[in-house]
Amino acid sequence: MHAIDPGLTALAEGGDAAYRDKFELVYRRTTTAPNEQWQMDHTLMDVMILDDKQTPVRPWLTIVLDDYSRAVAGYALGVSAPTAEHSALAFHQAASRKRRASWVVSGLPDVLYSDHGSDFTSARIEQVCLDLRVRLIHSRVGVPQGRGKIERFYRTIATELLPHLPGFIPHGIGGTPTSAPTLNLHQLDDVLERFIVDEYNERPHSATETAPHARWRSGSFIPRMPAHPEDLDALLLTATATRRVQRDGIRFASTRYVSPVLAAYVGEDVTVRYDPRDLGEIRLFHDNAFLCRAIAPERSSETITFADLQSARNTRRRALKRQLRSLSNVAGSLPEDTRHRPAAAPLSPPEPDAPTPQSKRHGLRTYASD
Repeated sequence: MHAIDPGLTALAEGGDAAYRDKFELVYRRTTTAPNEQWQMDHTLMDVMILDDKQTPVRPWLTIVLDDYSRAVAGYALGVSAPTAEHSALAFHQAASRKRRASWVVSGLPDVLYSDHGSDFTSARIEQVCLDLRVRLIHSRVGVPQGRGKIERFYRTIATELLPHLPGFIPHGIGGTPTSAPTLNLHQLDDVLERFIVDEYNERPHSATETAPHARWRSGSFIPRMPAHPEDLDALLLTATATRRVQRDGIRFASTRYVSPVLAAYVGEDVTVRYDPRDLGEIRLFHDNAFLCRAIAPERSSETITFADLQSARNTRRRALKRQLRSLSNVAGSLPEDTRHRPAAAPLSPPEPDAPTPQSKRHGLRTYASD
């Protein structure tokens, strides 16, 4: 009697999905250069943190991974279910030059490979990829095998980083943390960035036997960057309600932001775009066009001096005076406008037979006794 084919058993008991996950051949795409393909995906982290209301929550992590080097190009953390905004923020960080000089991965990929979730198939992400000339490819619905490299990174996080944090949740215990959570989202962000930049990206990877950063920098590779850095800001950063430019700058998130450029836009409405992880500066857009970066002096390492603002005010005033003189000169050279002047009544000539009116003369009055 012949043994039953294990594949047949899996197909009979678990259906197509069970057979596919165990026995179906998988095509592994091989890349030959950095930024040839990036993978992007989300995961619910095995740790509890405290939100703004000091309530324990499990954060979501969005990762962008360079397929060739295995280097992490960018990430985003959030306490709510992933949205297109989370994906956009992670992609924005991945493509931008980083604040830390040691985190070198940047530029635009040729291909962005992602899940088939609604946050990745949104019109916003599709427009981003179209404008930046990035080919967007989705995995098959319910087929995660193509994202094995990024899943491997998640396992690295779950086994090497999270067990050392307060609020860690081991597998198989019903989501109960081993200790009380104490970290907030910003603190977890700092811990995760240090692990990615200083440890994961700098140590040899078991599959490539080379550190991800070293492999990404190998050869004469020059990353493809957007034609204008603000193009990324317009497409990827969080957009808020409009704000009106006041005489002392812009009020946003209980913070005052200033820029010399705003001297010419007092009283105008602008759109604010920002990175939640860096509220030291915001980007301002006017009529859908990039206007300037504005900084919060209390939160940013940059400074704007009184001399900077005074120079901007004087420049604006001189420009307005030149415009006023130009308009005055143009107005003075135009012919006088008589279109709305009331017409004068015509003088009628005297009738020919009419006697010439005589002025009344006053004579002396006489009396009979004179």
